[in-house]
Amino acid sequence: MNCTHRTIATVALIPLPSNPTPKTLISPNFNRLLSVNSAIRIAGNKKTGFQIRASVNDGSGTGNWFNRLPTGVFSADKVLRLISGATASPICQYVSSPSTFLHSVDPRIKLVWLLALVVLPARSHIIVRFGLVIYLAILSIWTLPRQTWMDQLGRVSLLSGILFVMLGLGADGAPALVQSRTPPPAMMGLMHIPASLGGYSYLIMKLGPLQFTRKGLSVASTAACLTFTVFQSASLCLTTTTPEQLAFSLRWFMLPLTRIGVPVAEIVLTLMLSLRFISLVFDEVRNVALGIISRRIDWQKLTMMETIEIFFAYFRRIFKNIFNHADQISQAMIVRGFRGDSKSHKIYFLSDSSIGTADIVSLLFLIGVTGAAILSDYVLI
Repeated sequence: MNCTHRTIATVALIPLPSNPTPKTLISPNFNRLLSVNSAIRIAGNKKTGFQIRASVNDGSGTGNWFNRLPTGVFSADKVLRLISGATASPICQYVSSPSTFLHSVDPRIKLVWLLALVVLPARSHIIVRFGLVIYLAILSIWTLPRQTWMDQLGRVSLLSGILFVMLGLGADGAPALVQSRTPPPAMMGLMHIPASLGGYSYLIMKLGPLQFTRKGLSVASTAACLTFTVFQSASLCLTTTTPEQLAFSLRWFMLPLTRIGVPVAEIVLTLMLSLRFISLVFDEVRNVALGIISRRIDWQKLTMMETIEIFFAYFRRIFKNIFNHADQISQAMIVRGFRGDSKSHKIYFLSDSSIGTADIVSLLFLIGVTGAAILSDYVLI
């Protein structure tokens, strides 16, 4: 489509008096009218060469460039779907099926394992740290259902990997621009000591201005392995242990503290209620998100403020439902005779304290891992 634009002359109006009156007469200005007529005549004889070309949108050229833009990458609907999908699998919740040997291990031994997995990565060799990570990953794959361990290991591995990269390149990544003040050996009359041929290198890898050194490897491996072991071991313990068993084991360890006035009964009751309340929180987050998705809101037609208002309503609904559940739990406890005194109220933990084969094997493994972590600093260099 070819369009030719022609120049159109404009006519300037004759200025009026500032204070016109009905008796004011405006005399015609024939010279200005003649100049306007001559300008129109000249413009009519002059041809312009400026043309505008536009192609018809047939989908084969560049006319469809606007539809190719990545719109809606971070849309509200995708955010809600991610929230509902992330909370679909059980997070820090007891999974009764399939029942494995880890379900039958005594909860007190599990708490000792948790304490050891918090201390050992920070005080052992780097090989032992990565060995603990591999051990927990294999144990999770063996014990948990497929969907559960895939979600748990994926999230924890992503977090640990980000920490490893950031700390590895940031701990000793930018070298300081310093100059050694020690004079060379020749100026001091000493023999020149040749460089080592054995291959020790403080610098492991160099990425442009950043460098990955042995110090960065030590810091990054400690932080990443400690993060992985803490999160995955806690998740593994909560997935294979009921809240009543965890409360019983914590009460067993804290019972001597009652002699110095520590409110052990209140702490145990609070822990048990908190563990029971975790599943309710994740269920409410997922249910409210699915309720908004099911309404099929056209987010493209909403303004930014309207989208933010919907998300504020989403969070308000979550907190309102959580407070309603808390009120129902408190009313149920009052109906069952609880009056605020944990000592006089009987709590049934439903835990069997007998020691079986799985407990003995777990203790032997714990002793072996602890011994390997202690000896790793002396054997491995």
